[in-house]
Amino acid sequence: MITAIVLIKTTVDRIPEIAEAIAALEHVSEVYSVTGTYDLVALVRVARHDDLADIIPGRISKIPGVEVTDTHVAFRTYSQHDLEAAFAIGLDS
Repeated sequence: MITAIVLIKTTVDRIPEIAEAIAALEHVSEVYSVTGTYDLVALVRVARHDDLADIIPGRISKIPGVEVTDTHVAFRTYSQHDLEAAFAIGLDS
């Protein structure tokens, strides 16, 4: 699974509506409203790199009010959940 982190600048007065439209797209797992340079952060999970082109410039960027996207593709995923599972291997509770 390929994960892309998409930083999104939007029309400020439509952030909630834009976030909901992005979250409704297939392969978008989460959308966060954030502070800072960008208005939204979306997590996109796909099976193939080519799918990113369909989702990000093909759909997200075409939503009215989306002004700029900046995409970062993850090399690896680290999470507390994964670490806990790794340390629990072979332990009986």
